[in-house]
Amino acid sequence: MSKSESTESAQPIERDQALTLDVLRRLVGNDWARLPGKTLVVLSRDSEGNLYSPFSTYSIGRYAPVHGLTGEVYPLESELARDPELRRLFPEIPDTAVAALVLYPLD
Repeated sequence: MSKSESTESAQPIERDQALTLDVLRRLVGNDWARLPGKTLVVLSRDSEGNLYSPFSTYSIGRYAPVHGLTGEVYPLESELARDPELRRLFPEIPDTAVAALVLYPLD
C-alpha cells in the first residue's frame, strides 16, 4: 500500500507532507499491521526515489530546516545538560528546532 493510500476507516495520507508520529503510528497499527514481521523497511535518499538503503536505527532529537525542508538535527536539551562535550559541539540551537524522531539508513 502506498503512502497516499489508506484503509477504509482511516483518512487518506496526503503526499508531499512531513510525516508525523501520529501518522506513523496509524500506518504501523492499521495500514501495515498485516505485513509480515520480517518485512524490510527501506529509506529513500530523497523524495525522487534516488538510491535506497534499509532502515537501521533512530534517535530522538530536534530538527531545524536550513534550506527549504533540508536541515540539521540537534541533541535534546537534556542530552546537552548531561554532556559538556556535546554542549561544546552544539553551542547554539536554532529557535526553529522542533522535536523529531530521526530515522537513519544502514548506508
